[in-house]
Amino acid sequence: MQAAVQQLFERVGSVLKISTVYKTPALGFKGDDFLNCVVQLQTNLTAAKLLSEILSIEKKLGRERKGTLGYSSRVIDIDILLFNDEVIDKPKLQVPHPEIANRKFVLKPLSELDKLLVIPGLNQSVQALLDLTEDKSEVVKQSKWLRNPIKDFDFKAINYIAIEGNIGAGKTSLSHLLSADFNAKLILERFSDNPFLPKFYEDQSRYAFPLEMSFLADRYQQLLEDIKQFDLFKERVIADYDAYKSLIFANITLQDEEFNLYKKLFSLMYKELPKPDVYVYLYQNTDRLLENIKKRGRKYEKSIKADYLTKINEGYLEFIKNQQANNVKIIDISEMDFVKHRADYLKIVRQILA
Repeated sequence: MQAAVQQLFERVGSVLKISTVYKTPALGFKGDDFLNCVVQLQTNLTAAKLLSEILSIEKKLGRERKGTLGYSSRVIDIDILLFNDEVIDKPKLQVPHPEIANRKFVLKPLSELDKLLVIPGLNQSVQALLDLTEDKSEVVKQSKWLRNPIKDFDFKAINYIAIEGNIGAGKTSLSHLLSADFNAKLILERFSDNPFLPKFYEDQSRYAFPLEMSFLADRYQQLLEDIKQFDLFKERVIADYDAYKSLIFANITLQDEEFNLYKKLFSLMYKELPKPDVYVYLYQNTDRLLENIKKRGRKYEKSIKADYLTKINEGYLEFIKNQQANNVKIIDISEMDFVKHRADYLKIVRQILA
């Protein structure tokens, strides 16, 4: 069962809650007692893909489906009890599980996680179904608990992480995943509210200075207000940008006179801001960046050229060269898709902690 939880964490998504393990007699046949628990997960997978992963996990853990009728002993059995608040009725997948109201060994551990949860289609809470079920079989709580694999990732010494990267590298996506897994406060750059951004991509020479100044002011205000309201000794913060990106972009977009003025103002503001414990730079090759930019379909980004992205990357690497080596993690994600593939995401997490 612990191996199953580990595989769900590795291949499906974040393990949010794990109930106590319960022992119950075999149901529908004579056999050894069963051990049962309920796990709550957060996943990006569709219900169909989730089912596919579960069947693969069962097979990996030694289950053989022989196609015999009726119930029988098995080494592992993973069922999808609920999927959000959806009702799914397909030949290979029925959600909520059709027997959920008649199984005390399901309702009891499920009530531990959320006894007030209303089961879609039945319109009754878990506790109400548990009180009403005709299943009178004995359900015995076990003393041993299953362990959440997230505990293998030690973030105790890291309270402030900045995720950086080029345009389209996946900074925000990674920040969301880390925030969900490690219960961190999330700070996201408010670039979409900047009125100068669409204009800049149409006429860079005219709008570069007001764009960079507005970004600087907004980043400074956001980081100063958001981070300082948290206790960085007790709370974890993840931001999808670092304030220094303002200087990197300004160095590319501004004329020399403008940049010199900008740099003076930036220096005054930057020294007041808290610095991240870990600075993560997601490197992705230019072709993948352009592909990602095209995929997300922001109109004002259509004119972005490869040489502009190259200059941005060079700016970041120049900045990184002057930082403490143990504080910076450069992670090449050119051959990864950490949104679609959980294994890629966990590989990045391990590199951050290495």
